[in-house]
Amino acid sequence: MKIFATAAIASLIALGAGVPAAAQDEAGDKVSMVIAYGDDEVACPEDTICVVARMDESERFRIPENLRYSNDPANTAWAKRVESFEYVGKFGAMSCSPSGAAGFTGCTQKMIDAAYEAREGGSAARFGQLIAEARAERLSTIDEDAAAEQERVEQIEREYMERIEREREAEVAAEALPQPTAKQPDGSGDE
Repeated sequence: MKIFATAAIASLIALGAGVPAAAQDEAGDKVSMVIAYGDDEVACPEDTICVVARMDESERFRIPENLRYSNDPANTAWAKRVESFEYVGKFGAMSCSPSGAAGFTGCTQKMIDAAYEAREGGSAARFGQLIAEARAERLSTIDEDAAAEQERVEQIEREYMERIEREREAEVAAEALPQPTAKQPDGSGDE
């Protein structure tokens, strides 16, 4: 009887364990996960559960934040990898040391880097900034200066034209006056 009871209990357990497994195989509600940017509208069918994640509009064309930053060595840029290989051991090429082949090449590179740093933060940059400010100041008044110069030139032209007109009027008035007749050497004349 013990065996029969044990078999019955085992079959009940198997039957009870099978019921949830069968329920899990049946499909439940459909779920749709959507990412919406800004004020985009989201349309979901009625028989679907929609889970909407709203993101800022500025994130629309960016790489997702969880994928942006990684310390994985596979994500290191090749330029950084090569740069790290150049300076391994601090001797040889690009090392600026007397040991190793082509050690002097690093000294030249250091001088070039120092020159660029001095150029960016030095007095030359300050002079460039001052020149740019002076140009901007000059260009801000160039329209007013041009208008004043144009007015001065037009005034000179008006004065010149008035003087020429006065001279013409004087010539016309002189021609309109009767001309004195010249006397002949023999004493005869128009009288």
